[in-house]
Amino acid sequence: MSGMTAALVFLAAPAAVQAAPAPVAPAVWNPAADYITAGQDEPGYRSWYLAAPWRPAQVKAFNDYLTRYQVGGIFPTWQLLRTATSWQKCASQPFEVPPTSEWPHIVQTLRYVHDYVIPAVGPVEPVSGYRNPVLNQCAGGAPESAHKHYSAIDLVPLRPTTREQLMRTLCGVHALRGPDYGVGLGFYAFLRFHVDTTKYRRWNMDPAVANQCPPILRPSDIATVGQPAQPQPQAAPTSAPAVASAPTAPAPAPERGRPQH
Repeated sequence: MSGMTAALVFLAAPAAVQAAPAPVAPAVWNPAADYITAGQDEPGYRSWYLAAPWRPAQVKAFNDYLTRYQVGGIFPTWQLLRTATSWQKCASQPFEVPPTSEWPHIVQTLRYVHDYVIPAVGPVEPVSGYRNPVLNQCAGGAPESAHKHYSAIDLVPLRPTTREQLMRTLCGVHALRGPDYGVGLGFYAFLRFHVDTTKYRRWNMDPAVANQCPPILRPSDIATVGQPAQPQPQAAPTSAPAVASAPTAPAPAPERGRPQH
């Protein structure tokens, strides 16, 4: 009898092994994927970059400008050149180097994101920056959208969070430091949010969270844009090849609203 029992156990063992469910790989947290289509990702950027002979010089000039004003390297430069999520529908380019006259506007915004947004919510990824007037209109942007002047960036967090927690955290930072930088803070679907340094204001918050945020009692009446601070003096290189097709960077203006640390 005991031999028969052992045989039954032996025969049943393979079935038990086969019935065990296969392990499921955990889902990768990537909220940016909801807003980035093929062509606006890094391989798409490489294709765009090489598609026109003048683009490498434009990108280099822009990157040098960010470095000059101490905001280079906060994000990969190519992410800052993303246009609108609806670029395909609007028959536009997935990336664009803004006109040099608009470059100063992004400096203040990058400083605020670096100094206060990233420390509060963790890493973030830009999904939309400059939009030329034609693209901005097609994408449904406001007529005076800060994206048209390259003061605005739409971002998504790369650290797991909820929409409500994201709003509460950014609202608290905005109430403390937003007035110094003239920050506009807005929220869109899911985890996408907007930051600009055009005017101190807030919009599209869930009502329950908005009721917990300090009210904006005295918003600015006139939109202003922070200008980059004077760059640190650098020794001129002994020999540097000139880039003939690089655009001329705009002359810096005195900075507005930069807190002193």
